Amino acid sequence: MRRDSWGVSKLRRRSCIRRVLALAGSLILMATFTAALGQRAAAQDQDQDDPPGRVARLSYMEGSVSFQPAGEDEWVQAVPNRPMTTGDKVWADRDSRAEVQLGSATLDLAPNTGFSFLNLDDHTIQIQLSSGSLNVRVWDLDRDNIFEIDTPNQAFTVDQPGRYRLDASEDGNSTVVTIREGEGESTGNGQSYTMHTGQRFSFSGTSSLNAEVEEIGGPDDFDNWSNGRERRYQDSPSARYCSRRVVGFEDLDDNGDWRSTPDYGYAWFPRVDAGWAPYHDGHWAWIDPWGWTWVDEDRWGYAPFHYGRWFSVGGRWGWVPGPREERPVYAPALVAFVGGGFAAGATVAWFPLGPREVYVPSYRVSEAYVNRVNVTNTTVNTTIVHNVYNTTIVNNNTTINNVTYVNRNVQGGVTAVPQQAFASAQPVARSAVAVNARQFSNAPVSARAAVPPARQAVMGAQANTANRVAAPPAAIASRQVIAKATPPPPPPSFAQKQQVLAQHPGQPVAPQQMQKMRPQTAAAPRVKQAPPAKPATAMNRPANGPANQPGNPPANTRPGGNPPPAAQPAPANRPGADNRPEPARPNEPPARNDRPPSAQPNSRPEPNQPHPNQPPPNRPQPAPAAPNNRPEEARPTEPPARNDRPAPTPPENRAQPTPPQPNQPASNRPEPNRPEPNRPEPPARNDRPPAAQPNNHAPEPPRNDRPPQAAPSNERPQSRPPAETRPAPQPHPQPKQTPEEKKRQDEEKKPQ
Repeated sequence: MRRDSWGVSKLRRRSCIRRVLALAGSLILMATFTAALGQRAAAQDQDQDDPPGRVARLSYMEGSVSFQPAGEDEWVQAVPNRPMTTGDKVWADRDSRAEVQLGSATLDLAPNTGFSFLNLDDHTIQIQLSSGSLNVRVWDLDRDNIFEIDTPNQAFTVDQPGRYRLDASEDGNSTVVTIREGEGESTGNGQSYTMHTGQRFSFSGTSSLNAEVEEIGGPDDFDNWSNGRERRYQDSPSARYCSRRVVGFEDLDDNGDWRSTPDYGYAWFPRVDAGWAPYHDGHWAWIDPWGWTWVDEDRWGYAPFHYGRWFSVGGRWGWVPGPREERPVYAPALVAFVGGGFAAGATVAWFPLGPREVYVPSYRVSEAYVNRVNVTNTTVNTTIVHNVYNTTIVNNNTTINNVTYVNRNVQGGVTAVPQQAFASAQPVARSAVAVNARQFSNAPVSARAAVPPARQAVMGAQANTANRVAAPPAAIASRQVIAKATPPPPPPSFAQKQQVLAQHPGQPVAPQQMQKMRPQTAAAPRVKQAPPAKPATAMNRPANGPANQPGNPPANTRPGGNPPPAAQPAPANRPGADNRPEPARPNEPPARNDRPPSAQPNSRPEPNQPHPNQPPPNRPQPAPAAPNNRPEEARPTEPPARNDRPAPTPPENRAQPTPPQPNQPASNRPEPNRPEPNRPEPPARNDRPPAAQPNNHAPEPPRNDRPPQAAPSNERPQSRPPAETRPAPQPHPQPKQTPEEKKRQDEEKKPQ
């Protein structure tokens, strides 16, 4: 009994121990998990303050292209290489074109096109197309990314890399989406349409969305222009040395050379004049949320100033891109500022960062962002990045100590301008001052230019052109678009931020404070949120004529893509202008009343006469009614028209009609459809205006007091008689004459 009791007690103790250990393990796991969640949440909250690593570039322009910075209401002349982000707008005026580049896509603007970014960050590209045409080339698309193009009556979402075109009508009532490669979905008015390669969808209406689909046609001039720009990207040799996501890498091909270097691998050397230095030919602009941003004036001057690093060897500058396998992160300017005298009247100086040197942002960022912006643009040790981050950003000390910069003492490496020129976006090359190397050799190095911006810095180098450039019409500028994704609210204006910027010179407004400055209620909402949509099916429209060409809006086209009425056969028994039935002329287009008689072709038969192009054999035709609407008597035994009678000379050079084709069947009709040659001719009328057509005279009763007409001639008239001798229209077939009428006509034929 004791052994059993001892055994039972031992088992119970072991069970209790297991329970205690399990409970302790659960508590430890829960604590660890809670701590991890807290750290992750804190990291996410911190990362939300980081600016996006993806920025667009205004890369190319033709003609008159205008630009409106985010939050402002004035348009200025656009300049190339201007970085673009959320809220920026572009207008390509008449006979003008523009190109906007992203690391993963290219956007081409046709003439009369209004374009803006509703949202642009690392996960969303949301574009507003108010009016005009947009060619979109998507090179790659991450699975969790949103690529959306919003027009006044639908929102188009790109689902795959490919080539797309959108045409938004000027009145905002229709959108045409053409997919040459790829796949996407259009949403609007509670309906969604899935589109595939080779399809062209026409969406019309705003309150109710009507969709038609057809096969696409060939490219037009705008498509050919876009294709030429696209080939520069596809065939660029520079893609062998740097990532294709480096915005503007293809512009390096024609403006420099790639060479291997012993210290940094392959580097690109620009073809420039002697004495040239980086960050010297351009201006400084203020662009939120980064702050001071370099805008270079050289055509190729985007990639080497927002990615990679510069170095000097043998008196020549070379640019080293970041690791090719890394996804690059945009930086406003990869420089360090030198000197601490940023008081009024002082100078502002800077030099380019060299390879393996850490870039310290002047804006609030997380340590993860500092790591990304450095390791993707140069080869640098993350431990060094961590140490720099703690000593500068965490401790709020922008002065960088104990760092040797390779370009600081290079001849021409340091550039300086007066503070007023720096703050107002004046061209640096024109306002640069001489640099005393000894003065700056021992000056402290800072990550920030502590200079508050002027409004000119927000508008850019062409700020003096405000309100003196082409701008979109008011209806287009204020037009609302349909959006599927919810964009952020409009940013505040510079006037709203100016006081805060002055209190913290050179530092952008914090995101939380920026949110409070945003207008709570906009004067007119930019977007209308699309309601939940259900899949719908579009009507098929056959590709036919110009309606199949991309860029032609569905307005003014007939449903189904049919040609206009003038290209269709005239229907039988169509009433004329005087409501008198007209015989069928299957192969003749309807008469035109918009040109005078002198412009009519001489070879065209007179109205109401059989056309030379008769329908093919075995094609029945209905018998027309008589001019007086009296039913025609059936004559089933009457033989067909005879062509063996000699044709006498027409009196007074009167044009004779061409006889109908012989041997036409009489099936399915009571009598042959041929005109009666013995119809009396009404007297010539001189009161008709010259522009009137023969069919426009009032109907007259049949007269039988004139001699019968001669037999039809196979000879076409060569000239048209004057109005007073012009014959009246050939009448419709008449019933067979009575003996009395024939006798009277024979008497009239006798000479008087």
